[in-house]
Amino acid sequence: MWQEIRKKKLGIRFRRQCSVGPFVVDFCSYEMNLVIEVDGPIHEYQQEYDERREHYILRNGYKIVRYTNEEVLFHRDKVLEALKRIIGVYLS
Repeated sequence: MWQEIRKKKLGIRFRRQCSVGPFVVDFCSYEMNLVIEVDGPIHEYQQEYDERREHYILRNGYKIVRYTNEEVLFHRDKVLEALKRIIGVYLS
């Protein structure tokens, strides 16, 4: 997915594996305060940590968009179209 969203292919700049406070997120646009998370099976076992992390990120003004590994692997076009719509709303 990184290849699809890098170099402003979605109209804004994203960084991968970047920090939001003490937490590392999968993808982040600092200019839009937008975080994209791709959740794998590990998230089933660390729910308390994920809740604290999400609360911190939201409290600091970020929006979070989540997708599962399966969505990204098997429905990449749908994921990218959804992201384009979300970004379009924020840019308008």
